[in-house]
Amino acid sequence: MKKGLFSLIVMGVILSCSTNETQPLLNISTPSAYVINGESTTISVIDLASYNTNTIKLSSTSNGVHSSHNSSDDIVFPHHIYLSPDGSKLSIGVPGVDLTEGHTGTHETKGKILIVDAKTGQVISSTELNKTNHNSIFSPDGKELWTTSMEHDGKTLVYDAQTMVLKNSISVGSEPAEVTFSTNGKYAFTANGESNDVSVIDIQTKKVIKTIPVGTEPVGAWTGVDGNMYVDNEMGQSVSIINVDKLEVIETVNLGFTPGYVAYNQSLNEMWVSNAGQSFVYYFIRENNKWKKSGSIQTGLDAHAIAFSKDWKTAYVTNQKNLTVSIVDAVNHKKIKDISVGQKPNGIVLKY
Repeated sequence: MKKGLFSLIVMGVILSCSTNETQPLLNISTPSAYVINGESTTISVIDLASYNTNTIKLSSTSNGVHSSHNSSDDIVFPHHIYLSPDGSKLSIGVPGVDLTEGHTGTHETKGKILIVDAKTGQVISSTELNKTNHNSIFSPDGKELWTTSMEHDGKTLVYDAQTMVLKNSISVGSEPAEVTFSTNGKYAFTANGESNDVSVIDIQTKKVIKTIPVGTEPVGAWTGVDGNMYVDNEMGQSVSIINVDKLEVIETVNLGFTPGYVAYNQSLNEMWVSNAGQSFVYYFIRENNKWKKSGSIQTGLDAHAIAFSKDWKTAYVTNQKNLTVSIVDAVNHKKIKDISVGQKPNGIVLKY
């Protein structure tokens, strides 16, 4: 532990009270995009008005950090980022492996959950897991953190968001990846990449109430505000659309390319899908009550996560192998500009 760092052991948790010497505390008070850079182990904070950027360095050893396992290992390949319901904290999965190279196979590294102060950029806590995870996400009420254990006998794990004590270990499918929530706050959806299905978990009871077959190698059931979950099947090169009320697949969209991420635009009634490994985002429109590919937008190499502004008029796309975030006019389907960020940017979340 660094000289000058005062620590107090409480209930097996190491709590550091010093400020971080290498990462100056920020004062983020404007609407911003938070971009997690896997290879750089940083967060790029983009001001949504000026497009100026700040950088948050992530390190469990150099930040004043509360570690539930007293791990001395540093942070390796942080992946995907979510905002707490009250907007005060960020949650980040740290699988310890580069997931841009693929999701198949059981990973033997130990993942982590990071919690970061959204205003100052300080790492609040780092929790080590027994296996690799894909993401970590706050529950709809903000009281829990959910993640996955990417193994053959897959688990969805539920932690208390304040103490980071494990509350539940829920058996799901094989090699689970992303866990997400429905907009109605009732269900968690875990995409099981090896068993080609999605586990639906009742948030209150922590029980799997249904397992829904989808395409080959699903990575995430991405939340749509239209009451649907959009599942990107990487090897299947398709999107399975699950209706939250029916808890069944209501449509399968064959893409002809490998999806990286799926996002639904409420205002335009469009489905956007990034092309993994390539430089395009494709947008789909409704025609004869089916999704039909309408056009494409060139962003940057290995286009990945997509986030829409709160008025749905602007899209932000991370380009994992281009070290940029593309700002896109969503209405006219035209790229406005690229913002330079860190190496291998993957997840993005917007805070207003």
